[in-house]
Amino acid sequence: MTRHLAVVGTTGAVGREICALISERKVPAERISLWASQRSAGQRLAVGGCNSPVGQLCEKSFEGVDYAIFSAGSERSRQFAPLAVRAGATVIDNSSAFRMDPGVPLVIPEINPKDAHTHQGIIANPNCSTIIMNMAVWPLHKVNPVKRIVVSTYQAASGAGAAAMEELRTQTADHLAGRKITPKVFPHPIAFNLFSHDSPVGQTGYNTEEQKMIDETRKIFHEPDLAISTTCIRVPIMRAHSASINLTFEHPILPEQVHDLLKQAPGVEVVDDPASGGFPMPLDATGRDECLVGRIRQDAGQPGGRGIELFVCGDQLRKGAALNAIQILELLTQ
Repeated sequence: MTRHLAVVGTTGAVGREICALISERKVPAERISLWASQRSAGQRLAVGGCNSPVGQLCEKSFEGVDYAIFSAGSERSRQFAPLAVRAGATVIDNSSAFRMDPGVPLVIPEINPKDAHTHQGIIANPNCSTIIMNMAVWPLHKVNPVKRIVVSTYQAASGAGAAAMEELRTQTADHLAGRKITPKVFPHPIAFNLFSHDSPVGQTGYNTEEQKMIDETRKIFHEPDLAISTTCIRVPIMRAHSASINLTFEHPILPEQVHDLLKQAPGVEVVDDPASGGFPMPLDATGRDECLVGRIRQDAGQPGGRGIELFVCGDQLRKGAALNAIQILELLTQ
């Protein structure tokens, strides 16, 4: 039983999903405190069977708190997470603020649950695309080490928050009505368009999102030299990210073996029926806890049967963010 649970950033897209999951999964807590910015304070949200008020986040928000789930962005996490730890709370942080800190475990419960117990007050939730990709890759890597990953993502508007989702709605209506589209959240029109992920491109040529997937996967897998190449694309999908993944294994592996391994993997559902057109789609993944995996086939371009291609879809707001954080909380309080 968690005596006092705090949720920071409750009125954002991920924060609202966290509140819904607390109720849905019946997370045991004697008290739940909801915190947000001054702009959002005063709202009320349904959580844990109660209609609870949202307070304004401040330095004293964590007095008596046992666990705090943060989903308010990196700046807020850097400012308030250390205060929460000093007040005695364990922080589960959804932002990128602490992910690559050597002293902070980066955890996907289905992959590296033991790392969660090495924390020094803060546990980081990985990037949404990192989580969704590796739900499909890790079960295979455990059995036959993956030597190289080449991945292209198709990332939904939900990854940029509630305002971005609304921008996709309004731009779609404007485009169909022949009205001029003026992007506000995204740098380019998102309706009927796609573009390189809206994060800065570094000196390596990779944007921040792509670099996150590389660095975070290596940390989670404890494989600092794992070869990974990433391309992240924003697409006009409301919710649920997708990824096309090409894997090179240490030893030959057959698609049938991949099917069998993934069917047994927790948090994964194999959707792969070419004869009837069954394969993972964002619409089917939306609202689901499981990541959907399909299009499993031998890579014709790799000799010796060591290459596999597959496609995965996962709900960015659930397993890609809120659900993973709740699962970490459950892991700590079992």
